[in-house]
Amino acid sequence: MEYIPHPVDLTDVRLSEDLERDLERIAKNIHDTWALQRKQKGWEYGEHFDEGRLRHPCMLEYEELPELEKDMDRATAIQTIKMLLWMGYSIEKRDRP
Repeated sequence: MEYIPHPVDLTDVRLSEDLERDLERIAKNIHDTWALQRKQKGWEYGEHFDEGRLRHPCMLEYEELPELEKDMDRATAIQTIKMLLWMGYSIEKRDRP
């Protein structure tokens, strides 16, 4: 059976100016979370992906990633936030303690 994705159309959902400004910080945290999970399983940096040797070329600081990889983290952040807004949640910025 062929899988045919049917994501919710979120093109009309807009992020607030605060969220737009913080998008890079959110994307960096997504990458850091991904990398930490892999590091805890023994993954390390490798020039080429090698599942058997637990090597991945994206086991780098976010700032060192190729722009294409950063774009994927940004897209994950944007789609997640937009989905929450579409579902009726509100996101309000507060001062951090």
